[in-house]
Amino acid sequence: MAEGYLMEVCVDSVESAVNAERGGAGRLELCSSLLEGGLTPSLGLLQVVKQYVKIPVYVMIRPRGGDFLYSDQEVEVMKKDIELIKSHGADGLVLGALTEDGRVDAELCMELLAAARPLPVTFHRAFDMAHDPSVALEILVSLGFQRVLTSGCDTSALEGLPLIKRLIDQAKGRISIMPGGGITERNLQRILEGSGAQEFHCSARSSKDSAMKFRNTCVTMGAAFSAPEYGLKVADVSKVRTLNAIARNTL
Repeated sequence: MAEGYLMEVCVDSVESAVNAERGGAGRLELCSSLLEGGLTPSLGLLQVVKQYVKIPVYVMIRPRGGDFLYSDQEVEVMKKDIELIKSHGADGLVLGALTEDGRVDAELCMELLAAARPLPVTFHRAFDMAHDPSVALEILVSLGFQRVLTSGCDTSALEGLPLIKRLIDQAKGRISIMPGGGITERNLQRILEGSGAQEFHCSARSSKDSAMKFRNTCVTMGAAFSAPEYGLKVADVSKVRTLNAIARNTL
């Protein structure tokens, strides 16, 4: 495999950001609420992460979990978040929006891209919920997105590999297709070789036990399917290094 792969690691904490950079990540996607697929992080998190890492930090613009059909009020929030996040040092943004019939919301995306300028923008995995990925891709190219993050409209990038390959062939270098979703050291080589992608997206996380000694196990802070209170997930330096080495074929 040729040199030149770029690994983007999705992080939701300063510790994960630092670990990802130490492991060889080329770019970070900063967000909160990874259990919901990533939401807009706090400005405080962005500012502190920028103090600790040198690699580019792309920030998620997503006001809530669930679908990608946004109300007027939610659009207001997204535009305000873009304005604030740009002024606090983001190197790029990650966003996406769909219409009720599953098409890329070109009008809204145009407004968000205008607000984001001059920062580069990635269209996130809203793409995987689009009605027709081939049509959606052409719209993203015409709008001026730099890349699209996709699992190939399937449960993971490995399952979606045939579509990812077709999208890269269709794109012809006009937009970067970045596989993401379930990428691990066990499947990365197959995904890169099978798709021809030059960058990929992963979280490379491991579980870390809480330092709390007193634990009230009767109480949870969220819904029944929320993360455990006394367990943390953080980017693992060794996992990031392993993925980086696989991509560069140095293992």
